[in-house]
Amino acid sequence: MQENINPISPEKLAKLCEKIERKSKINLDDFWKYGVKRGLRNPDGTGVMAGLTRICSVEGYYVEDGEKVPKDGVLKYRGVNINDIIKACENENRFGFEEVVYLLIFGSLPTKQQFEVFKDTLGVCRELPEAFIEDILMKNASADIMNKLSNSILSLYSYDQRPDDTSIENVLRQSIQIIAQMPIIMCYSYQVRRKFLGKSMYLHPDKKELSTAETILRSIRSDRKYTDEEAKILDIVLILHAEHGGGNNSTFTCRVLSSSGTDSYSAYAAAIGSLKGPKHGGANIRVRRMLDDITANVEDITNEKQVGEYLEKIINKQAGDGSGLIYGMGHAVYTLSDPRAVILKRKARDIAYKNGFEKEFELINLIETLTPEIFRKVKGLNKAICANVDLYSGLILKTLGIPEDLFTPMFATARIAGWSAHRIEELITGGKIMRPAYKSIALPKRYIPIDERIENYKQQDVYVPTEERIFSKEEASNEN
Repeated sequence: MQENINPISPEKLAKLCEKIERKSKINLDDFWKYGVKRGLRNPDGTGVMAGLTRICSVEGYYVEDGEKVPKDGVLKYRGVNINDIIKACENENRFGFEEVVYLLIFGSLPTKQQFEVFKDTLGVCRELPEAFIEDILMKNASADIMNKLSNSILSLYSYDQRPDDTSIENVLRQSIQIIAQMPIIMCYSYQVRRKFLGKSMYLHPDKKELSTAETILRSIRSDRKYTDEEAKILDIVLILHAEHGGGNNSTFTCRVLSSSGTDSYSAYAAAIGSLKGPKHGGANIRVRRMLDDITANVEDITNEKQVGEYLEKIINKQAGDGSGLIYGMGHAVYTLSDPRAVILKRKARDIAYKNGFEKEFELINLIETLTPEIFRKVKGLNKAICANVDLYSGLILKTLGIPEDLFTPMFATARIAGWSAHRIEELITGGKIMRPAYKSIALPKRYIPIDERIENYKQQDVYVPTEERIFSKEEASNEN
């Protein structure tokens, strides 16, 4: 990985950034003053209604007399409760991710024959274009596999004979191809990164008859060995990450780009970039690092008092990464519980105790139990805070021997199913390019000739509404 040498000195950058911050900072009170819903959020934290979807339902509260009332979370894919999907897969001892992909894209559960045909189709579509591994994956290896995923998806554009055709038939073809290829691109990108770190690289030939979960475990392990139990657990992780409504940041990103009429590769690459963020899919890595930090600084991670005191320090920005966040806790929609976290906690307990990670599981359980009360104590917030999907997913992936580098890419490999369904829905029913409004609060300024300009000249930067301004005759004429 070649080092990029920046010609701008750190001192110069710091000075430039100081100027940018002065000119870019907006008073947060102005958002309320002008009725702007910052972050597309309503005052009560709920999302602004920006569209309609038949793909997924995310329920975490109900409204009574105009107030949010917390309830246990419910997640439905095309109207089917996620708990019923997981229960069926467990009772019948079978893989379900491919079934969920079919459900999300086509809108109904597949028959047995439809399922087999679709699974075979995904297997055939996994094959990467000729020389793709050498030309795209092995050149310019990335320190972050999410960026390599995004770059690789964009590169697939060059191998498509109809990349800009946005007919539903063509987008469906592209989407199925990318859903199938994402696990291979992820695993091979990881192996290539190992090579550049001086470790052994293993590129195993694909077996088309395997499920997505089996393909991933077989591809990242040097001996290609895995147990059926391990693959079934990973399959559940993929199912739970496959979709989460149109309002989450990466899916909304995909829909925004799709509304512009752009190609599938650009839309999916942008969604990957969104998911990488630590406030979104990247939170699973932040949970992992937070656990490592607590383990390094708390004498007994099973001691409720010691863990609670350290969590209080984290919230007060006296420990951890300084953000004041307990990663893996809290959600934009869920209040009393996140159904994905409930399922993963059950699976995490089983696999952790079987593989010697019981102390880590108990630490995570303590974080889930203690955080709401500590937040109430420190912040004075009397709101329901539950564990989200990221709190337990990392532990499961760790017990499966999946490296931290692949935590968020694993999320993307599952979520491409939901992105595909939403892109197709947007193309079919959206119709308008998404174009929200931003109110300008820049003050009018006259143009000053370059020879008359003074560095650090102090100007009025606080926005004053037009009707409240006092104009001179000259300024009034300039305004008009």
